[in-house]
Amino acid sequence: MAVKLILTDIDGTILPAGEKTVSARTVAAIHVALDAGIAVGPASGRGYAWIPDFFGGDAACCATALATNGLQVYVDGEKVMEQTLDRGALERLRAIVVETPHAGLACFDGLTPLVAAGTRDDLAKAFPAYGERCVELGSLPDFAVVKANVFSGAGSDAMADLVARLNAEVTAFDVDRAMPAYSNVMPRGWNKGSAVRWLVERLGVGLDEVVVFGDANNDLPMFSVVPNSVAVAGASSEAAAAARWHIGACEDDAVAAAIEALARGEWPFV
Repeated sequence: MAVKLILTDIDGTILPAGEKTVSARTVAAIHVALDAGIAVGPASGRGYAWIPDFFGGDAACCATALATNGLQVYVDGEKVMEQTLDRGALERLRAIVVETPHAGLACFDGLTPLVAAGTRDDLAKAFPAYGERCVELGSLPDFAVVKANVFSGAGSDAMADLVARLNAEVTAFDVDRAMPAYSNVMPRGWNKGSAVRWLVERLGVGLDEVVVFGDANNDLPMFSVVPNSVAVAGASSEAAAAARWHIGACEDDAVAAAIEALARGEWPFV
């Protein structure tokens, strides 16, 4: 089978917890695949402004990218699609978050998380790297929001209850469980899977010519769309169950090894 497009989640898939950049082997593997004529890039919940630094500033590694769970799509280093979140719906979501103890809402201005509801301390419990860099705003920013995340400093059970309520009451959005206490906010019906469909049409690639890697629940829509979906060891139980193929751990460069094999024209999955 000819593979023409490889997309991979970042956190927990090619970027181990606590690391600031992917391994040198991962960067090298991407370049080998690019040299073989395969488009390769991240499919991440991260906003695009964060992504190049994960590859040591190597722009070629993210010239093709789905960022913000597919709300931003890049091809050849150019942003070719971006969706923003409905402001009225975001205000309704924020009102629910405000009345929920230890819950919060973060919106992003490039690299800066803006805490529109909740506190820095609760954000740091849910996503430490964002807690370190955030600005406590206390309201929605005055620009159109692309990336927004709900978080809870009260743990996974409280987050599950909040996500269920938001999905029931704010029908313009889908709120996922990217991490136990941290969720993405997307326009209802739009996600990594929708973005993959959009991208392959743009590139003229068949879904059967795509391989995707992931580890978390926000990868489930992508796994449901792409026949050759691959979960790394340590993936969430839902992601592992949804994936067609399974490989080793992020920490062992399992994705890099698979990309190297695909670039050689081999099929590394059994």
